[in-house]
Order: sequence, then C-alpha cells, then structure tokens
Amino acid sequence: MEITFTKGSGKYDEMRLTRNGVSETIACPKQRIIPHDMVHYAVEHTLQKRGFLVRVREGALVGFQMVPEPESDGVERLVEVFQGDAWSGGDASPQDMLDLYQVTCTARECPALPVGPEDIIAIRRNIQGLDAQWQALATGQSMSLVI
Repeated sequence: MEITFTKGSGKYDEMRLTRNGVSETIACPKQRIIPHDMVHYAVEHTLQKRGFLVRVREGALVGFQMVPEPESDGVERLVEVFQGDAWSGGDASPQDMLDLYQVTCTARECPALPVGPEDIIAIRRNIQGLDAQWQALATGQSMSLVI
C-alpha cells in the first residue's frame, strides 16, 4: 500500500492511501510534528507490527472505528507515546518512554508490545528521518511511503 502525505496550506495536511488501484484521501489536522499516521508508519514499519496502516492495507475501511485488537491497540498506545515525546522535544530517555508506554497501556487496559530500549531508539531514528523529509517539503509538496 502506498501512503502519500501532502503538506497543506491551512489547518490540514492530507494523507492518500492507495491499495489495489483504489485511493482514499484523509484530511490530517496539522501538528508541529509529522502527521499522526506518519508516526504510525514509523512504529509499524520499524517493529513490523499490525497497527492502523497494516489493518487498512489488509482491507479495513479507513473511515470507521476499528474493532479493538490487542496488537493494534498496543501500536496505537506506542504511537501516542512517541507523539507526546515529539511535542516535548523528542529527547526523553528510552526508559522513560517505556515507562510511559506501560502506564498508558495499563490505563487503557491493553497489552503492551514487547519492546525494549533498542526498539525505542530505532523508532526514534525512523521518526527523525521522516521529520527531516517532511520539514523540507514546501506547501503542496508530497512524500510517499510504502507499507
């Protein structure tokens, strides 16, 4: 599945998902950091785990609430932790990130993925690379990823 992110001029960026020759476009609220679903890409691609994007690639509809699923829920909680870290400067220690992940999973009653400090470092590197590409884009320009 190809995922194309386009930098918008207003309050939204855009994500276009293309699978089996069919495209769906989603408005993504702008954030100071990379789009939320780009963080999903970094986590899912780095860990090879089944989250939102993999579920869509497998046929799930984009516009509906997904049925809870342990691995996917664990991915979502980890995405939230990385998003929060990025909003705060992206420099929390891997152990602090893991601790926050455990707290988040416990609060949401979902099993945590088996991740360690090396996984946090690898995901962070992926996010930093994606962020460098994203920040270099002018309004209206796009970048594409494949998952």
